[in-house]
Amino acid sequence: MQFVKEFRNPHLAEALLAQISLVAERIGRTRKNPVTVMEVCGGHTHTIFRYGLDRRLPANIEFAHGPGCPVCVLPKGRIEDAITIAHRPGVILTTFGDAMRVPGGSGSLLQARAAGADVRMVYSPLDALALARANPARQVVFFALGFETTAPSTALTVLRANAENISNFSILCQHITIIPTLRALLEQPDFTVDGFIGPGHVSMVIGTEPYAFIAQDFKRPLVVAGFEPLDILQSLLMVLLQIEAGDARVENQYARVVAPQGNPAAMAAIARVYEVREACEWRGLGQIAGSGLQLRAEWSRFDAEKRFAVLPHHLADQEQCRCGDVLTGRIKPPQCQAFGRTCSPDHPSGALMVSSEGACAAYYEYHGVGEAA
Repeated sequence: MQFVKEFRNPHLAEALLAQISLVAERIGRTRKNPVTVMEVCGGHTHTIFRYGLDRRLPANIEFAHGPGCPVCVLPKGRIEDAITIAHRPGVILTTFGDAMRVPGGSGSLLQARAAGADVRMVYSPLDALALARANPARQVVFFALGFETTAPSTALTVLRANAENISNFSILCQHITIIPTLRALLEQPDFTVDGFIGPGHVSMVIGTEPYAFIAQDFKRPLVVAGFEPLDILQSLLMVLLQIEAGDARVENQYARVVAPQGNPAAMAAIARVYEVREACEWRGLGQIAGSGLQLRAEWSRFDAEKRFAVLPHHLADQEQCRCGDVLTGRIKPPQCQAFGRTCSPDHPSGALMVSSEGACAAYYEYHGVGEAA
């Protein structure tokens, strides 16, 4: 693919690593504690492990792996809601592939399918809508999840279903938003992250302006980054240069895709179809105020929770599962006692081991259990 090799050039990577080492050395002269930079997006986490970037950092620079993987923060109770609907007679429940493997209280959606429920993987909400057209006697539910990146496509699908008067289509909405979550992390008294590599795909929709509070109120730098190795390294260097200078600004390394104002058409679709939930539960993080989306009353006929009168499930994670501590940067994946023992990609007990963008799954794939031990 054109313009990919350029962002994986090993010679340019070595040059950036040399610059990072020089800045890290200068920072180390004035502070004892390591500098911790959180990459918010799961796509960044996967790139870091896939290309071994974490192994090439100076000793006083560390990555922390943030809550930017929507599958990884799916609460167990929400999986149970989806399973409950899937077992209703006449229902076809659809969702993305990774979500089918996330463990809930009574199992996963994949296990529900094995037990007889009609659960199908789709690549977009439009695939689910096509199933509803093709099966007018069935109720087709799309389990909609993701950040502002995927929320517009679900919104536009609801608008199309309305325009075509498709009455057997609905969504179980688990769309979440990144800004309230970052604020909640920063407000934790023991949150020790020094700067952020900001999410590229989300920022493509919301722009860079919503992150201003991170620099203004919490005095941390944030650099919105692309997803290739050179993107990550350049963004890390930009964060470190700000830290060295005692500065805190929002910068945009991913300017080839992300505009300061984001995507107005996508934001308009979100505003038209959704409203903000009072609070939303995140796996490992608990309830976060204003961090979720739900359908506006105007579109309630497409709301699966109302259509099927679902009573929400609230289930605690297993005691040994420390996904929340990984997501907040308190520990690394192998510091969880379940890692590689009772929790692996083949048999995940925590959501971070399910998706390829989850920190635990990426660590397991590219570092292995032996190295973790």
